[in-house]
Amino acid sequence: MTPTVSPLVSTIIPVFNRPAMLREAVASVVAQTYRPVEVIIVDDSSTDETPLVIGELAARHPEVRSIRIPNGGPGAARDAGRNEARGEFIQYLDSDDLLMPRKFERQVKALQEQPECGVAYGITRYRDADGNEIACTWKEANQIRETIFPSFLVARWWETATPLYRKSVCDAAGPWMPMRLEEDWEYDCRVGALGTRLAYVDEVVAEHRDHSDGRLSRGSGADPARLRDRARAHELIASHARRAGVSAEAPEFQRFARELFHIARQCGAAGLSEEAKRLVAIAGSIAPSADMRIYQLAARLAGWRLAGRAAAWIERR
Repeated sequence: MTPTVSPLVSTIIPVFNRPAMLREAVASVVAQTYRPVEVIIVDDSSTDETPLVIGELAARHPEVRSIRIPNGGPGAARDAGRNEARGEFIQYLDSDDLLMPRKFERQVKALQEQPECGVAYGITRYRDADGNEIACTWKEANQIRETIFPSFLVARWWETATPLYRKSVCDAAGPWMPMRLEEDWEYDCRVGALGTRLAYVDEVVAEHRDHSDGRLSRGSGADPARLRDRARAHELIASHARRAGVSAEAPEFQRFARELFHIARQCGAAGLSEEAKRLVAIAGSIAPSADMRIYQLAARLAGWRLAGRAAAWIERR
């Protein structure tokens, strides 16, 4: 009999100035009960001792290799790793998160048993900065769904470490966008636009750790650079949902339209007039309302910045 060869799982870990947590993230991959695996560390031009740690990890573990790229954020780093991956399955892992030991074993098995599915996922456990397990109160996490849409229009209810993708799905979805905020949400919605079906594993497969060590998700909501990425991500997500066939009447799409309108007002106040115009137009095409029409008229008369600032003042009041 011909022996069965298990398919390779490629894990892509982008990192920037995070040596200690990187060690732990890599250790969680090396400790997998499943083999074979490869670990591709993408150094996003770290300026501290992270490159030395990467060298140590590669010397100690034959599964680990690395590349270094010009600083471009997590999306660009993940895509650089994707282009280097040789596996049949792709795991994206942020350098501050962890995989549970049986993750690959359970999720590869789920995808092999359900060939119609392109992504396998399970339960994510959340911990605070002190390591205490916490409930995820900021979104409805750990849902059980057969498809990404329409629920992802409300929130990205898993974390980057949660899913395991077939490489064929990643290839069909195309490159990660070079954004530094909400690039992961946009990417998964692009996967959802392909009609990708999900395989659920009823087990904790990953840990998401909260901390204050250089997280890109932290920052001012009024920062123009962050708002520009948020606007672009939301604009793309709306187009992905339409490609997936989500009806504009769906409650999730209606709620997303209100979020588009909210970000449009923030963009206007920050001086991002073009982004504000596009988002209001998209929101109006999904869920037209009197307040959107009034806001558009006010913006044409007084300017998008003044209209946005006035709207922010009214919201605070």
